[in-house]
Amino acid sequence: MNLDELADRLDGASDRIGEVSERHMRHVGTVGVARIKANASGRPGPNVITGRYRASWRAETRGIPYGAQCTLGTDAPQGRRLEFGFFNMTDSLGRLYFQPPFPHVQPAIGLIETTLHQQMRAVVGEILA
Repeated sequence: MNLDELADRLDGASDRIGEVSERHMRHVGTVGVARIKANASGRPGPNVITGRYRASWRAETRGIPYGAQCTLGTDAPQGRRLEFGFFNMTDSLGRLYFQPPFPHVQPAIGLIETTLHQQMRAVVGEILA
């Protein structure tokens, strides 16, 4: 391959990288939310009482110039307390709590990281093919 061919391939890749990486990033978000929900389905994570907390987890993916980003999260007020615990603290109503942590996000990070690396390799392979 000469330099002109390489320049043409790279130019074509720059036109497609946003769309391709957003699609692959969406997959990372789906896998991440699924693992977090699975981890929040009983010990050592939090127990399921109504299922609302587990159902509150979302992945928001959006394209950015020359790439994509994905944010995983919940707007449930108990999320932080379940993940990290609530030790000898008083809530806004004056009640004293000692709640141990029930990690469910941190144990999912390894899989999310592995999936992210696999998907980014797939992006490079797809846009340079």
